[in-house]
Amino acid sequence: MAKGSALASIQISLVLLLAIFVCSEADLLDPYYCCRGKETKITVYLQLFTGGPKTTSVAVAGAPGRPRTLSEFGTIFVNDANMTEGISYRSPTIGRAQGLYIVSARNGNSSQGIFSFIFSNSQYNGSTLEFQGPGFILQTGGPTSEIPVIGGTKKFRLARGYGLFKIVRQNLSLNNTVIMGNITVVSNNKFE
Repeated sequence: MAKGSALASIQISLVLLLAIFVCSEADLLDPYYCCRGKETKITVYLQLFTGGPKTTSVAVAGAPGRPRTLSEFGTIFVNDANMTEGISYRSPTIGRAQGLYIVSARNGNSSQGIFSFIFSNSQYNGSTLEFQGPGFILQTGGPTSEIPVIGGTKKFRLARGYGLFKIVRQNLSLNNTVIMGNITVVSNNKFE
């Protein structure tokens, strides 16, 4: 029995020494350096059109006999919107925001979202970020919604983080709403 515990103690000591050796090149003032990964901050603008020939957001289902609106419990929306560098819908496109959200609060002021950012710009081409979680129904002048990043691909492999989303412009004559997303993501893309 004593031999087994001595061997276990030696193995644990060797693992700890290996961890110290691996982290010796790291910034030892930051105890989480070895697990952190690369932090990236991105600002994008989602160009939502709720009508007309450029429609990118559609209510596809809802409670029977109830209107399909942004504040009606049970309404499901599907989105396929351009992501641009700037606030104008004529700004260079950097990808697509695709997914769905469901008005999930009975009082209509919260939703559940599942969506992907699919990048097409030269810096992140082919990479994705995946979001899932609750958020407020976005309204001009309303609160900022924080939605977690739960994964990603390519340059954002093993991503985690969050996105802060807020309406920054509405043009009712064009059926256009612009949502600014400030994304902070930590990823481990060393396998790329």
